[in-house]
Amino acid sequence: MKSDRLLSIFLLLQTRGRVPAHELATRLEVSVRTIYRDIEALSASGVPVYAERGRHGGIELLAGFRTDVTGLTADESRALFILAAQGAHAALGLDAALGSALRKVMAALPAPHRPAAEATSRRVLVDATRWKGGPQPAVDLETLQDAVFADRRLRLRYRHGGDAQPRTYTVDPYGLVSKAGVWYLVADRRAKPQLFRADRVRSANLLADPVRRRPGVELADAWEVLRRRVEERPGGIEVTVRVRRDRLDMFRRLSASSLAALPEDDGESEWVTARLSYGFVREARQLLMFSDLVEVVAPPEVREELARAAASVTELYQ
Repeated sequence: MKSDRLLSIFLLLQTRGRVPAHELATRLEVSVRTIYRDIEALSASGVPVYAERGRHGGIELLAGFRTDVTGLTADESRALFILAAQGAHAALGLDAALGSALRKVMAALPAPHRPAAEATSRRVLVDATRWKGGPQPAVDLETLQDAVFADRRLRLRYRHGGDAQPRTYTVDPYGLVSKAGVWYLVADRRAKPQLFRADRVRSANLLADPVRRRPGVELADAWEVLRRRVEERPGGIEVTVRVRRDRLDMFRRLSASSLAALPEDDGESEWVTARLSYGFVREARQLLMFSDLVEVVAPPEVREELARAAASVTELYQ
């Protein structure tokens, strides 16, 4: 909208001082001619803005004219720009809105804090995706967002990790959570909290019925219950292993989610003892990826399971 563009021009000029017309045009994705028409509109509305032609020319506000909103400290200013760098806005379709909001915030900052805020946006980058995470499936959050903000029930076609076919659920959403680059829908199903990975939602339909959340329960409350359920799930079996010390860092990194206790490393022995916790015996097959760098000491049923799995692999390649 033109009014938004005029405000953006005003805030950019207030923040940057003199700005070339072509730079304004690039930032706002319009033509230079449109920028000059916008400058005329600002001037007609009483904003003291003028343009200078030539190699070092540009558009700027009359010296001394500006608005200033005080109250933010330097640390608060930095915090806003770090928050903006986290990238969740992209998945929600709010990239353009974020850019506009940051221009407004920058213009509203007390002048002494602006350099620190600008430096933060250039020097701190938060990337929530994991290394070598592989290609991520496309996630359509639009309908989920609509349900969350309109307080409406949802009908989901959802495929669980171990299922070949999706199931149908009617849920009452609390909100969306982004954790380590993965989006989750937090919702009640039959008055009990449940977690749905957004990339496993095969279809989502907004229902006419209003949401039926449990009284007094907010998104943060439901998320805390679900988070604890995942992180504090008791393991079904404890496995003791020996790890070659020169590969201990790699083992810790790749087995972090299964470690029951930190490995005991005296810094001298060739092998280090570690304990892992798994939900079931077959899950321990992941230890085969370490080849002869890790040996299972106990229990016997896990040793037997890995021996069978290794024999099957050997037979496959003979």
